[in-house]
Amino acid sequence: MQVLNEMMENRHEDPVELYQQISNTTNYISMLVPVTVLVTGITRNDKVTINKGLYMAESLAASSLVTLGLKYTFKRNRPFADHPFIVPASNGGSPSFPSGHTSEAFTTATSLTMAYPKWYVAVPAYAWAASVGYSRMYLGVHYPSDVLAGAIVGTGSAWLMYRVNRWLTRKYCKGSFKLKVQS
Repeated sequence: MQVLNEMMENRHEDPVELYQQISNTTNYISMLVPVTVLVTGITRNDKVTINKGLYMAESLAASSLVTLGLKYTFKRNRPFADHPFIVPASNGGSPSFPSGHTSEAFTTATSLTMAYPKWYVAVPAYAWAASVGYSRMYLGVHYPSDVLAGAIVGTGSAWLMYRVNRWLTRKYCKGSFKLKVQS
């Protein structure tokens, strides 16, 4: 609670606008990344790239389902609903725990990094995901634990879908699940 209180005391208009914009990028980027990879794979008739796009989309779907399930299981109020000193600078419609924006962002960052395991993919992807999580707290719509749980759900969903795809491919396709860039 102290973290949110300090954020409220030091909050200024310019960063609020910046963090609102960062928060608003979440749905667009999280949808655009797998669609772009998938369309690129289809256009080039590249099965490895198609698999990467499908894996990213599956990861996002899994993360969304888990996040929604947890939100309506725990039904945690938003910080501003329980603490009058927290003034929201954004809206939050569903229950607070876990952060859906953070979950989406970390799913996108993790699946993109697993599909394209390069530092120049991972660093900006995770920097963006972390900034989304921070923005949700700065805007007064999530507790730090909501953001942490969202990051865990997002990262875990991408990792789990990677493992599931590898297992299914080995079991039914007599091959290996190919996400890595082939040289």
